Amino acid sequence: MSDAAVAKNPNAGGAMDFLRGPLSIAIYTWREGYRKKSLVGFLILSLLVIFGSSFLSSFLDQTYVGDAESDINVKLIKDICVSTISIFGVLITIFISASVVPNEVENKVIYTVLSKPVRRYQYLLGKFAGVQCIVIMNLVLMGGLFFIALWVRQGIMPTLLLWSILLTYFEFLIVSAFTFALSCTSTSSVLPTIGGLFIYIVGNLTEYLKDVDIRSGQSDDLVNVIIGYTAKALYNILPNLQNFSLKTQILNSLPNDPPTDVLIPNLIVYGLVYAASGFLLSLLIFWRKEL
Repeated sequence: MSDAAVAKNPNAGGAMDFLRGPLSIAIYTWREGYRKKSLVGFLILSLLVIFGSSFLSSFLDQTYVGDAESDINVKLIKDICVSTISIFGVLITIFISASVVPNEVENKVIYTVLSKPVRRYQYLLGKFAGVQCIVIMNLVLMGGLFFIALWVRQGIMPTLLLWSILLTYFEFLIVSAFTFALSCTSTSSVLPTIGGLFIYIVGNLTEYLKDVDIRSGQSDDLVNVIIGYTAKALYNILPNLQNFSLKTQILNSLPNDPPTDVLIPNLIVYGLVYAASGFLLSLLIFWRKEL
């Protein structure tokens, strides 16, 4: 930015100075992420599974004919692709979120970065932004191949899949934010990776806490009452990752049907609130960390 522009808008120079550090760190994190062989391996394997699902259906027994056979094959492709994106996508998200900070602590790179005019919150912001770039890129590649497979197979623009990919990213964003927070407490990526898997599993089981609350309310036993209140409190605190899943609709609806029974703007805000909470937690932990 020119000196004249800064003179006209003094805040512009300050904003650029603030963003320059996190932006450089984000780009560096994105580049380093794709140098990890395990991350590239996950991505290539997921793409091969999605690509191969189109050929798998041709080896099935021809039990049905005509449209019935076509529907069965398309459902198989959808089921394999959606499961692949969920499994490999969350593994990539957890792996990269759990490793970016501990690896730099272990390699002493973080000391060089923080010795420069970069504050801790700028460092974390850059790291987290770089992680999100990697997650989005992987999701776009996997979702894009699935998109092409459905389009070629059915000849209909699969707009429902686009909504599903959008919601899946915000699901991954929540998992990434809290895994990232765990990584700020450790010098190794092992424990944050295990913690990230635990967060993902618990987030997908949150819906069952409502059933526990309902069942415990049918009894006046003190133990059941305590269990019910505990389940209700956990249900209101923990993120419910099942809210972001459109798998059932993708399997049973037409590719260009609109999403039903979901309020996408509300889910986006829901995901952003939990992600912001996770990032603030990581900032609090990292601020108190001795480096």
